[in-house]
Amino acid sequence: MVSERVYNLCNDTRTVSSALANDPTLAPGEIIDTLFGNTPNGVTSSPKRRQYAGPEAMEAAIACGRWHAGAKPSPLFLQAFADSLMCLDVDPMVGVVSPSLMGSHGTVPLTILAPLVDVIRHCANLIARAEKEVFFITCVWSPSAAQRLIKAALIELSRRAGKRGQRAVVKIMYDSAGPASCIEAHQYVKPSTYAGKSIQLPTPSEIPNIDLEVISLHRVPLGTLHAKFCVVDRKIACIMSNNMQDNDNLEMLTHLEGPIVDSVYDTALITWNKKLNPPLHSHRTPAAEGGLTTSTHEPLYQDRGIGRNPAEVASNGHAKQRLPEHTPEDPHYDDSLSGEITRIQACYSNSPGETLLQAVNRRLNVSVTKPIDPTGPEICEGQEMTPYISTMTANPVSMALVNRPPYGSIDSKNVFVPQNEAWLSLVRNAQKNIFIQTPDLNAQPLIPALTAALKRGVEVTYYVCFGYNDAGEMIPGQGGTNDQVAQRLVASLPPDGPERNLLHIYNYVGKDQDHPIHHSFKSRSCHVKLLIVDNRVGIQGSGNQDTQSWYHSEEVNIMIDSQEVCEKWREAIERNQNTKAFGLVAKDGIWRDEDGNPGKGYAGDPGKIEGLLKGGIGMALKLQGAGGS
Repeated sequence: MVSERVYNLCNDTRTVSSALANDPTLAPGEIIDTLFGNTPNGVTSSPKRRQYAGPEAMEAAIACGRWHAGAKPSPLFLQAFADSLMCLDVDPMVGVVSPSLMGSHGTVPLTILAPLVDVIRHCANLIARAEKEVFFITCVWSPSAAQRLIKAALIELSRRAGKRGQRAVVKIMYDSAGPASCIEAHQYVKPSTYAGKSIQLPTPSEIPNIDLEVISLHRVPLGTLHAKFCVVDRKIACIMSNNMQDNDNLEMLTHLEGPIVDSVYDTALITWNKKLNPPLHSHRTPAAEGGLTTSTHEPLYQDRGIGRNPAEVASNGHAKQRLPEHTPEDPHYDDSLSGEITRIQACYSNSPGETLLQAVNRRLNVSVTKPIDPTGPEICEGQEMTPYISTMTANPVSMALVNRPPYGSIDSKNVFVPQNEAWLSLVRNAQKNIFIQTPDLNAQPLIPALTAALKRGVEVTYYVCFGYNDAGEMIPGQGGTNDQVAQRLVASLPPDGPERNLLHIYNYVGKDQDHPIHHSFKSRSCHVKLLIVDNRVGIQGSGNQDTQSWYHSEEVNIMIDSQEVCEKWREAIERNQNTKAFGLVAKDGIWRDEDGNPGKGYAGDPGKIEGLLKGGIGMALKLQGAGGS
């Protein structure tokens, strides 16, 4: 199960991070060549048969991670981790993290389920509170409220650093394809470009106390940098689903602390690849040893107490509804996570003369080009939308990074990667239930795995977005639209068999609505990427359950072994949307209204010619980010 080679890789104390600590002048790409040799060409064939890990293999998997002494990983988690490790036999860097850092532990003090701009408000606060360094990586970067929040936060960080007599180092990456990408996937971005109208980061003169360096990454033609994450002072890491743009998406962020931050930091270095000029301050201060020394008085990691429950958060937010909103034009940075939670909840609280439904409608319309009225039922006290959720546990929990690298070639040969193997392993070994929320679900390896789970008697529930990037997904080879996949999956099951009763497919419904809204209307969409199995192990990150994420894009995902965290995630999913109440599709796999009609915008099932024509346009939009990748 875990080969001797992989076992040795995972127990080798040398990592990209540790090598850079010894010589900060080296480029991470050079270190990779030295430690692991030249990596293969990206072709990674899947094994014909996958075996369940016996006791001996489980013990080997345990020895391959850096687990917390008081939290032995569960068998389900260990199996998925062991299956992911198998990929390293082919290429030690296929996980985009040094092998010995792939399995670790930490805490999740905060989970966010909110519109994109409210996710970035948290990132802006972290940047402003940073003392010495920030690593921020995303896919699409465009002028937007999110972009303005980050720009303002960088200016605030520079001001605070200057006041302390310090200089901060900031590294930013995003996806961008150009002629130069054909020669070198990683491209340094000049200040005149990143401060220009298409990116709008601060000019060097606006941030005199920050050394800012920017790189773009794209492996032509299809190897997108789709990962979205940040690391602050090597103490905090955030794994996100969102890009940097204005849209109508509900997004998800997981805030991590503890030794797992070293793993995410290592992934950032490997993704950067080039020499860091100047080096990061934290290269000799791992998160496992506390990260950078800072003057903040906010307790971190195990010093944090258990947070407030949603009812307490809602009550506190209502009591403080006069708190001003944090915006780029009128910034109100908070000194702590607790302060952030109260401030954002105050924005979702109803003002005098306003119902809770109207308050949520107001918030969900913030970044929508054409605001819509609420159609959902009134929100009762106790069911308020609470976008910032405490998911802190009393003790650290087992975690693993399950990533995949960018792969540019127009084929499906780069499939044997930790991300895919972790997903398949959890589905294959599920005993009770599987929950998935994703914009699109059409990856060819996933569909038969879900069908097999249903035949084993496992309940399968998945939430997708109605019409999400239909034009791009209907092109031959992309897997099909969500409606096409749902119809095929339903039709493949015995009409009167138990499998059909175990399958529950839903289209996303916003918290203020009573029906799904087609993605083409840009009013209420969901971009969350989450898999939870047996209410015990969850994977959250940037990876969609679509062809692009399975075969081509760089993705970063965190796998967490905690029933407590997974149950809070599920509670938050249901609390912050109306999908379960109004999104269930009909017996034929299509959502229908009370009169039996498909939702407005339903694209049907186009033939190959129509699919090819529409798909070409859709794929171009998707690669440019307009499709909301």
